Amino acid sequence: MRTILVPIEESESLPSVLETSYLVAQRFNSYLAGIYLPAPIPTVLSGDGFAGGMAFPVEDLERENTERAQQARKTFDTFRQDKNLPWGASAEAPDSPVAGWIDAVQPDANLGTYGRVFDLTVVGRPLRGALTPSASTMEDALFESGRPILIAPPKAPPGIGETVVIAWNGSTESARAIVMAMPFLTRASKVYVLAVEGGMVPGPGAAEVEDHLRRNGIAAQASIVRAGAGGAGETLLAETAKLGGDLLVKGAYTHSRLRQMIFGGVTQHILNEAEIPVLMAH
Repeated sequence: MRTILVPIEESESLPSVLETSYLVAQRFNSYLAGIYLPAPIPTVLSGDGFAGGMAFPVEDLERENTERAQQARKTFDTFRQDKNLPWGASAEAPDSPVAGWIDAVQPDANLGTYGRVFDLTVVGRPLRGALTPSASTMEDALFESGRPILIAPPKAPPGIGETVVIAWNGSTESARAIVMAMPFLTRASKVYVLAVEGGMVPGPGAAEVEDHLRRNGIAAQASIVRAGAGGAGETLLAETAKLGGDLLVKGAYTHSRLRQMIFGGVTQHILNEAEIPVLMAH
């Protein structure tokens, strides 16, 4: 996790996103880059120069984007100075955390586009009733980057990566999440593989994941628990808390996003309720 990308969105949870990012950067001596993604400006103009029939002229939208970008960079720079992070001008691997800034200049590029050349993208957990952190930002990074994302909880955690819990359900997505979480797993003091009865898909069991990790030098412990009345998602979070987990590793959306939004699901429950950082991969 030597390179980390952090989108700067105005939200109540931005301090947690930045602090969570910094905790990871400390652990891996990372290059930590902030980015602000401007709101897209419609290309269809009416005869009087208004965008897509909206009540704002294009130049007003461009000016607002510029102002927001400047404020985002100022916010990131204040955080950088508070943490005594130097600007990382060199492309060499640093021996301590350094900071950088990415100017989003690619037209129509989303967060996932930029995240393809970073080991990890850190985003805020979408909050019910709030516009930011946005679910679309998180999903762009999850589905378009080809890299894992780390979802920061609303309140900054005191630490990350000492006790890692893997939410295992036998799926391809879970297997990818484990591979992408290896830098955390190899440094963790404790690693647990947690499966919930009735929450599995056809695939290897938790004990086989334990064997795989032990062969890679990771002293993991596997356990299978029964789902409580609240379902597999609630059970995973409750058991993770009992184990003292400070990082949950999970494959995202084994079932479709639409199905989970309509009927609920483990991923959706964790996105709604997790109070610790969650590393996800799809």
